[in-house]
Amino acid sequence: MHPVNKILYYLGAKLVRVKKAPKEFISDYKIHFRILKENPPNGFKVAKNFFCGIGSHPKNHFDHECEFASEHIFKLKPKDILDIGSYRLLIIGLLGHYQVTTIDVRERVTSLLNETVITCDAKKLNLEKDSFDMVLSLCSLEHFGLGGYGDEFDMQADKKAFSEMKRVLRPGGHLIFTTTMTSSKPSIEFNMYRNYSYEMIREFCDGLKCIEEKFYSNDISDFVSLRELCTKAGYDVYFGCWQK
Repeated sequence: MHPVNKILYYLGAKLVRVKKAPKEFISDYKIHFRILKENPPNGFKVAKNFFCGIGSHPKNHFDHECEFASEHIFKLKPKDILDIGSYRLLIIGLLGHYQVTTIDVRERVTSLLNETVITCDAKKLNLEKDSFDMVLSLCSLEHFGLGGYGDEFDMQADKKAFSEMKRVLRPGGHLIFTTTMTSSKPSIEFNMYRNYSYEMIREFCDGLKCIEEKFYSNDISDFVSLRELCTKAGYDVYFGCWQK
């Protein structure tokens, strides 16, 4: 592969564009490649596969969501966690320390002894009331009921699911969730996600106590105040930690 001005690579599930590689970097690449090609290390075949990952480490809202959840989980140290649709790698990390029950509308088998997988729709959990110290749901709420994951079409599924999250949470327990939001007119990007207003999100949380909430702007790739949030295109992200 010949060096290019811009390259694409995957960071988790996100396609990332890297800026133009500096001339010095490309020059060094050519020199080092020639050295390797002429004198390959024992047992290795040398081929071109140019990559430039210099500069600051790429970070997006997925990283911030996981950090937000991890920070609160570290402080709160729940006895058990119910996860509804969060990022799988985060859950695998949590399973190193916690008993986790995961909800998935798609059938999945786990090989981890301290994970219980329940295949069901989040809007109707087959779980007892007041069952968990913590309920975790990162960027899932906005997808419920739109059918993109094979779930039943139901425009009230997000409200029903959030009510279920509150129902199975023990008194004093914490609900950590993130979801898509906009400072513009709320929208449904069918069949991918809903774009909520802040007022809609607060309605979900009725009856809960706010511990912390944050607002992530995709336009500037950083947290801002609600007043500063200005969605130009696509969506921004709401972060919330609430107590029952």
